[in-house]
Amino acid sequence: MASQLAAQRNISQVLEATPYLLKFPQRRMWIDYDKGADVLYINFKRPQKATDSEMTKEGILLRYREKELVGMTILDASKRS
Repeated sequence: MASQLAAQRNISQVLEATPYLLKFPQRRMWIDYDKGADVLYINFKRPQKATDSEMTKEGILLRYREKELVGMTILDASKRS
């Protein structure tokens, strides 16, 4: 019963995030979360090898290969709404 409730919560959260994910220009992405560092990694290419990066004022590291955005690193991910 407890696992069914947890699954329902996970499904609800995924459904809530779906409209935002569909707005990304990339159709394929890989997402990893490092709980200890509280960092969310979103990659649009595998393997992603960035040649440049830019830190936004919001604390998001944008990673580029040449001029193409290949990933984002979101610091303090759990503190964002």
